[in-house]
Amino acid sequence: MKKRIGLIAGVTAIVAIVLFYVSRSVSIVSIELSSPNNVAMNEAIKIVLDKEERVYVRYWKDGSTEKMKTTLTAKAKEHDVRLLLLEPGALYHFQVIVDMLFDISSKEMTFRTREQSPWLVHNWIREETPHDGSTLDGGMVMLCNARLPGYIAMVDGKGTIRWYWQIDDIGVRAATLTPRGTILAMLRPPVRDVIDDTPKEEADSLREMEKPIRRGALGFAGGTAVAEIDLTGKMLWRINMDTVDGGKHKVIHHDARMDKSGNIVVLTRNQKVFDMTKIGGNGTDTLGGDGILVMDNKGKKVWEWDVWNEWDMEHDPFLKQFAYDRFHMNALNFDADSNYLVSVAIEDQIWKVNRQTGKIMWKLGKNGDFKMDTSYHFSFQHSVHINPEGDLMVFDNSLWKKLSGAVSFTLDTVNRTATPRIHAMLPPSKYTSRMGSAYVLPNKMLLQCSSKTGAVMVTDQQGKIFWELHSYFVPYRAEYIPAAVWDSYFTKE
Repeated sequence: MKKRIGLIAGVTAIVAIVLFYVSRSVSIVSIELSSPNNVAMNEAIKIVLDKEERVYVRYWKDGSTEKMKTTLTAKAKEHDVRLLLLEPGALYHFQVIVDMLFDISSKEMTFRTREQSPWLVHNWIREETPHDGSTLDGGMVMLCNARLPGYIAMVDGKGTIRWYWQIDDIGVRAATLTPRGTILAMLRPPVRDVIDDTPKEEADSLREMEKPIRRGALGFAGGTAVAEIDLTGKMLWRINMDTVDGGKHKVIHHDARMDKSGNIVVLTRNQKVFDMTKIGGNGTDTLGGDGILVMDNKGKKVWEWDVWNEWDMEHDPFLKQFAYDRFHMNALNFDADSNYLVSVAIEDQIWKVNRQTGKIMWKLGKNGDFKMDTSYHFSFQHSVHINPEGDLMVFDNSLWKKLSGAVSFTLDTVNRTATPRIHAMLPPSKYTSRMGSAYVLPNKMLLQCSSKTGAVMVTDQQGKIFWELHSYFVPYRAEYIPAAVWDSYFTKE
């Protein structure tokens, strides 16, 4: 009798569950495909349900056994799902899955991506140069084109553009990944710095290098706007610098970063009217300097720092010589404690600036605060940051030695010593007097950019080249995009 009662109860429970799910049955009303901005590597799937549920898309390239799945959407009736990093001119299969206890799947469907745009097909990788793409460890290289149309491209180890974003009215000087997995782009007028846009052999003299530096406030690789773009290619916001702080800051000098709070931190061109008779000059002059501006993504100023407030102008022996551009700060980043690191090219130093008081906490490099082997002094360096080993790393342009490459130092900030760790100089043919970057890859190899020669390379920590990309424009720097960045959009099934 008890068994019979238990069986009836079990059947009743099963019937109740079935009736519950039947009552919640979801239908896929429509599935529409489109290619946003007509980009061959990006497909948008608009899914409409008759009830609110979560969905994902399973997809795979024709002939491949590897299947991918997008991340689950939020519960809703309408869903916009993006398929990213697709191969141009390829056939794909896909299914829409409604995520329930018993999943509801659409029929298997197909789409074909269009052929790559002719203007994006370049001979990035050449057979005659090192081309072991596996050294990128599954990631890609992000490059920016500062001419019109401005664009950001991510290139894989085979030399194929896998991600692309374009803006028609302005160039893109530099871009970087943000702490929230988006891209922060520094935008610049395309008519500026034209001589920097085509790779060329280096000038033989320092005098030739100095000429471009004297081109005025907007001739300093400056940006006039900053924008945030998500990895689907959507521009989330754009700030034109002439709208910030009453129009005081019209140009970004070289660099823009996002801090952990989501604020935008940029280098600015700060001027100072000074009586030059105090240092043996004639009359007054407008000195060219630098600063740091912190703003939110609406363009509201949060904090500001001016180097002239921390500088003893009357006892500066070089002020007359470099009055037009005394410091030439060309890179900005964050130390482990969130204070600011700035590359001061004219001084051949890295400075640490307190993000609250604005005080210069220390200086690293020639005539700096750290004891170091003088043979490792860097000059006109770029791309300062803290690498994955916790060391301070820069790209050493090394004007005086005419050799460029990645260097890093372990800093003892108590005893003020700097111990060299990485010293990966590139061949003389890859020397670049200005611009450039260097980063440690997950596999401990280095991604180095010799901007003026148009070369982006993967090297070991001694500077041996294993992979080389040839850019038809001058890349201000080349940043690494690890494969894990895409985990919030899709994963292997």
